[in-house]
Amino acid sequence: MSDKIKVAVLFGGRSGEHEVSIMSARSVINALDPEKYEITPVGITRQGAWVVGADPMKALEHEDLTNMQPAAILADPSKKGLWTNPTSFGNDGSSPNDPSLSPDGAAGEVVPVGTPAGQLASLSQVDVVFPVLHGTYGEDGTVQGLLELAGVPYVGGGVLNSALAMDKIAFKAVCKAHGFPMGKYYWTTRRRWLAEPDVILDEIEAQLPYPIFTKPANLGSSVGICKCHNREELQRGMDEAAHYDRRLLVEEGIRHAREIEVSVLGNEDPRASVPGEVIPSREFYDYLAKYLDTGEDASELLIPAPLDAEMTMQVQRLAVEVYRAIDGTGMARVDFLLDGETNKLYVNEVNTLPGFTSISMYPKLWEASGISYSRLVDMLVDLALDRYEENVRSERIFRPLAES
Repeated sequence: MSDKIKVAVLFGGRSGEHEVSIMSARSVINALDPEKYEITPVGITRQGAWVVGADPMKALEHEDLTNMQPAAILADPSKKGLWTNPTSFGNDGSSPNDPSLSPDGAAGEVVPVGTPAGQLASLSQVDVVFPVLHGTYGEDGTVQGLLELAGVPYVGGGVLNSALAMDKIAFKAVCKAHGFPMGKYYWTTRRRWLAEPDVILDEIEAQLPYPIFTKPANLGSSVGICKCHNREELQRGMDEAAHYDRRLLVEEGIRHAREIEVSVLGNEDPRASVPGEVIPSREFYDYLAKYLDTGEDASELLIPAPLDAEMTMQVQRLAVEVYRAIDGTGMARVDFLLDGETNKLYVNEVNTLPGFTSISMYPKLWEASGISYSRLVDMLVDLALDRYEENVRSERIFRPLAES
C-alpha cells in the first residue's frame, strides 16, 4: 500500500475568477512532489459540474468535456473519497438508499446512492483536498461546508473564516468591532439600486468624496471593481458591480494610497511574511493589471516593500490580528492601504485563497521570507491535517457530566 498522501486539487469553479483558478492550480500541482503525494486533479466547470479524467485542466481550458467523468465528494464521512458515475459502490454494507447531495450546480438534486439512477463508484480515497478556487462557490465557505460534511481535511480557511473574508461588508463589520483602521464606506442591495438609483447616488455623494470605488460584496481579483471620479462614472460602476452580486459596496478612495500586502500562514500560532508593495500598471490594481498586463506594461511587485522598520512591524502585527479576528486558518493574504502623505494605515481586505501561481504575491512574499514555493505547499497540507485532527477532538454527542 502506498504511503503517499492522497491530495485532490479542486480548480475552476462557478466564479468570475475561473481562469485565475486554473493558473493557480497548475502551479500547485507542479509543486506537489510526486514522490510524496498522489494527486487527483478535479475540475469544476463554469456551470458547476465536477469532472475528472485524463486532463481535466485542459478540458476546462478548452471547454471540452469529452472523456471526462462526473465526480463528487459525498457529504458522508464514512465514505471519504472522490466518487464517479455510473458504476456502483459494490457491496460495502451501505443502505441502497443512502442519499448524497450532488455538488453539481447543473444537477441540483439529492442522489439516492446505490439505485440505478444514482450509482457511484469510488475513484480514490482522499487524505486532503487542496481547493484552488477563487471567488464565489470556492472561497466563500460553500465548498468548505461540503468538505466539512464529508469529513475530509482541506487546505485553507474554514467555513466562517472563508465567508467573513469573502463578504467585504461583513468583514468591515468585524474590523469595526475590533477597532481596526478602515476607510469610510457605504453599501446597499442590487434590488434597491435598480429601484431608486438617483436616491442612492445622492446618498453616496453626501457621505463619500470622489474618487470612490464600487465593488461587488463577494468577489475577488478586482472583478467588477471600478474607480469613479464623478456621478456618471459612479452610476456605471454601480451597474458593473450589480452584474456580480446582490450586495454592492462603495468605498472611500484613499488619496496617495500605497498598496501593501502581507502573507499570513498558520493555524492557532500564525506568522506574517515580509510585506510587499504593488505598483499597479493602471490607475488601480484591477483585473487587467493583475493578470493580463505583461512586459513593460506589467504591474510591479516590490518585495520587500520599502517601509521603515517601525511600519513593517506595524503592518505584520496588524495582519496577524486581522487574521485571528476572523478565525483564520491555513493561509491568507491581508491587504492594506497606506496613505503616502499621512503614513496612516488602513485595513483593506483579506483573501483566504489568494492567487497561487509561482509569481503571485502570496508565495513570493514567503519566498522572500525564506520559505520556497514547494515547501509552502507542504506546510499548507500539514496545516490542513493538523486542523482536521484538532476538529475531530470535539464531541458531537452530548454526554452529561457524571454526578459527583
